[in-house]
Formats: sequence, C-alpha cells, structure tokens
Amino acid sequence: MADGATAELGLGHIAALLAAGVVAVPVFRKIQLGSVLGYLAAGLAIGPFGLGLFEEPETILHVAEFGVVIFLFIIGLEMRPRRLWAMRRDIFGLGAAQVLAAGLLLTVTGMAAGLRAEVAFIVAMGFVLSSTAVIMQMLDERNEINTPAGQRAVSILLLEDLAIVPLLAVVAVISAATGTASEAAPPLWQTIGLAVGALAVVFLAGRYLMNPVFGFLARFGGREVMTAAALLVVVGAAWLMDTGGLSMAMGAFLAGVLLSESSFRHQLEADVEPFRAILLGLFFLSVGMALDLNVVAADWVRIVGGVIAFMAVKSVAIYAVARMFRSSEHEAIERAVLFAQGGEFAFVLYGAALAAGVFDGEISSAATAIVILSMALTPVTTLAARRFLPQHQIDPEATDGVERAANLRERVLIIGFGRFGQVVSQPLLARDVDISIIDLDVEMVQAAGTFGFKVYYGDGSRLDVLRASGAAEAETIIVAIDKPEAADKIVELVKSEFPLTKLFVRAFDRGHALRLVKAGVEYQLRDTLESALTFSHQVLIDLGFTHEEASETIADVRRRDEERFDLQAAGGDIAAGRHLMRGNLATPRPEPIVRPRREGQALNEEAAEVLEEDVALTTASLSS
Repeated sequence: MADGATAELGLGHIAALLAAGVVAVPVFRKIQLGSVLGYLAAGLAIGPFGLGLFEEPETILHVAEFGVVIFLFIIGLEMRPRRLWAMRRDIFGLGAAQVLAAGLLLTVTGMAAGLRAEVAFIVAMGFVLSSTAVIMQMLDERNEINTPAGQRAVSILLLEDLAIVPLLAVVAVISAATGTASEAAPPLWQTIGLAVGALAVVFLAGRYLMNPVFGFLARFGGREVMTAAALLVVVGAAWLMDTGGLSMAMGAFLAGVLLSESSFRHQLEADVEPFRAILLGLFFLSVGMALDLNVVAADWVRIVGGVIAFMAVKSVAIYAVARMFRSSEHEAIERAVLFAQGGEFAFVLYGAALAAGVFDGEISSAATAIVILSMALTPVTTLAARRFLPQHQIDPEATDGVERAANLRERVLIIGFGRFGQVVSQPLLARDVDISIIDLDVEMVQAAGTFGFKVYYGDGSRLDVLRASGAAEAETIIVAIDKPEAADKIVELVKSEFPLTKLFVRAFDRGHALRLVKAGVEYQLRDTLESALTFSHQVLIDLGFTHEEASETIADVRRRDEERFDLQAAGGDIAAGRHLMRGNLATPRPEPIVRPRREGQALNEEAAEVLEEDVALTTASLSS
C-alpha cells in the first residue's frame, strides 16, 4: 500500500476496520477473553506491523478517542450531583492515595532500572493513569459499573482524569528547570486561567443553557437535530476542556453530570449510545495498530521486563491502598488486577514530555510499547484472577445488621426473600401469621432491614440451617427462591427430615413444576403463570372485550393448562396434552399414522348420524 494510505480513508479501509471487529470480537468473547483484547488483536493484525492496511494509526486514534469521551459523557448522565458529592471521599481520598502510592513505587522502579529521576517520574506517572476505556468497557460487560466496587473504580478513574492536568504542568516545570523548555510555551498562570475558564463555561452552559435549548429543539427540530445537538454538547464540552489544557473525557463527564437531572437525559443517552459503542471499538483497534513491533523486537528484554515489573509494582501499590481503605481482600485483588495497566493518558503525557525535551524518542517509544502491552494483557490477567480466585462471599459475621438463623420457632418459614418472597409475605403478615425469613444474599438481608423486615442469613439447602430456622416446628415451609436445583434440594431435605411439614414451592417452569408434584409438595406454582394471565385479562379488556368475556376466556385457558399439566404428570411426557394448547399457525387436519385400507362404517343409523355431526363440526372448526 502506498505511503500515506490513511491520509484519505476509502471504503476499503472502513470495510477492513468493520470486518476486523466483526470477526475478532465474537471469537475472543467465545473463548472468554473479552471484546477489548479482540479489538487490540484485530488492530495489530491489520495495522502497519500486520497486514499493513494502515500506515498511520495515529490518525485513526485521534478520531477514535472520541469514543472514550462519549463513554464518560454517558457515565456522567448516570451521576446525579448529589451522588457525585457522596463519592468525594473515594475520588479525592482513595483515588489520590492510589495515584500517589503507585507513582512513588513506580518512580523508584524506573530509577532502579537506570532512568534519571525526572524521566523515571514521567514514565511512572504515565503508567499510573490507568486506561479508562479498558476498565470501563470491562466493567460494562460484567454489569458492575453500578455496584459499590464499580463505583469506587469509577471514582479512581475520575481522579486519574483530573491528575493529567497537574502532571502536564509538572512536565512544563521540569522542562524549564532542565533548560529544554520551548520559548513558545505559555506561562503557568495562563494555563491555569484557561483551565478555570473552560470549567466555568461548561458549568454555566450545562446549568442554565442546555434545558432551554433542548426544549426549543424538541418542539421545532427533528430527531436528527436532537441527535446532532447531543453530539454537539459532548464535542463542545470536550473541546473546551482540551483548549483549557484539561482532559477531554473529564469535560464530557462534567457535561453529563450537569445534564443528569435534565428531563432530556434519557433522550441524550439514547442518541449518543450507538456512536459510543462504535467509536470505542475503533479506539481499541487503533491502539492495537499503534503497537510498534520493531521497537519491541529491538529492545524486547527491557520492554517485557518493564511490563512485568511495572504491572507487578503497581498491583502491589493498589492492593495495599485498597486494604488501607478497608476494602475486602477479594475486592482489593480484583482492583489491583483491573488497574494494573497503563492507559491512553500516557500517550498524552509522553507526547508532551517528548515535545518538551524531557526525554528522547527512544524512551518515548519504549514506554508507549510498555503501556500498550499492559493494556492488551489486562483482559487476560483479569480472567485468570477471576478463574483462580474463590468466588466472592460477603462475611455475614462482619456485616452490620446481619444475623445467622438460630433457634427460630415460627408458624411459617419463608426461604428466599426476593421479589416473589416479598409479595408472598404480605398477606401472611396482614393476618398476623408468625413467619421467619431466611436468605443467602447478605446485601438482600441488609436492604430488607431498612424496610422493616427481619431477615436472617442462611442457606436453606443445608440441613443444619433448616434445623436452626425451625423447620422441624414450622407448620408450613415456603420455598420462594428462583434457582430450581436449590429448590429441589430443599424439597428433598424437608421430605426426608421433616415429613410432616407442608411444602409450598415456587416453580421455575413447567418441567420444574412436574418434578415438584412428583416429589409430593402440597402446592407449587409457576411464578409467571398468574401474573401472565392477569396481564392478558387486562389486554383483552383494552381490546374491547367485556369483563365477563375476558374472565371466561382466562378461566378456559387456566382449565386447559390444568388439564394439560395433569396429563403430563400422569404420563411423564412433557409433550402430552399438546392439543389443549392454542397456536397461531393454521391447524393442520390430523392424519393417521397408518391409513386404513377401507373407510369406517357405522354400525347402525344412530351411529351414522353422530358421525355426520362430528364431520360437520370438524369441518366448521377447521374453516373458522
């Protein structure tokens, strides 16, 4: 491909980018390595050191960084100002402690490797700033952004985004102190003034301007104009912050926070979400392209050693800080593995240091390669940590408001207090029935306490817990958990050890209900059956049927379902009673498996009349 092939991207280049992502991401997800590593590997494959389809990945990287910006804008939309204020301890306490501790240890590591103090500091601090894109994408894929641990991770990333500002100022100071500063560089007071001004403009616009503007566009603009306006907000906030020397991602995040209480919040999120997903994937592709394999091959010992040393030292620092801030050992290890890499802000910091003459191109290339390799290794190390670490269990003994089940003696024992169990408890409590409740989810036990419920911690599938929960004295045990295997085990234990206790069990599906009937429970109910029938009843009324017609129809459906269930339970065949179900396909006329050689003959005139009536009724029903 000719030089400057990426100066003008053609349809072939766009097709190559899309094909790389479409092929690599599903493959890497299937082998449980995640989409991030898939994009990085695909970028390396089509980049300058793979197939050579792109010669200047930096061009794409600058555009693709906008994906990270949009991602932070969406995260900001989920953050109310009050919620952000509540996170201040994690942002400025936990986040600052992690940055300082990791920066100090990595600087010492760099100096031990022979780097000058100022060079070691810049290289170390670039590696300290973890990849917002990698971490947020992995948290998003695991649905952990809104968990307490996920929120602490977001807090740390916000502090690291803020840290790029003083670090760039430090580069300028080091450059001036070593005599390598550019004469065109603006004075420090001007840089600070621009940053403060950019923050003020974004804040004032988000506070007083956005709602009226979007209200006007909603009335007189079209859908495409609203989408363009949403992107304008993100781009404008990022551009202002970038002009002020701050992080573009931080500007987008701040804009999102300021719009989080707007009535247009959901519309904004829906409009920019498709751009976020595509551009973030493009960002990872371009990072993979930017890995200079020539540099790695020429100095592989130092680079590989640097990746191992920096990731190990940073992990130790993160783990120590996490434990110091009273995180559990499991969370501390997971955070240490997740944050062990460098990030995209390292490219900005190393570029500024190179331009200021703080270090040369060789060090910049090697440090950049170390960062990219660490980003590529993060999904692998995280997967390994999750596989070999024991599953996270909250210790109920060390948790406030949680008691283990012991010496309970109530009339009814409810096992499981999720959505189903909570509703089941209400009629019993309304009639002053004495109940005991146990649940295995510590967080559920704590949350129930805030709503006036006394729920005990206990695993109902263990015999010792059932005894401590009063199963031997209970008149009725209600199994309200949503895991059919665990429910089956509880039923087996109760039937074996407490045969006089009645069992009312929540069934997961028809197959589970049949197993429960066979096990001899007093009552079972599929948890979606009655709610679906009630729902359908209301739909019929809304369509114009009378209450009587709707009720008759629902009663007929319930009767057919009961008949079908009885046939299945009696015969042990899940396909039994299929004729009782109504389908939306044209009903075929049933054909015999073996066709008789001659037509059937009525034995007498009365039988002939009955056969004629049956044929007429069948024909009418098939044609209707």
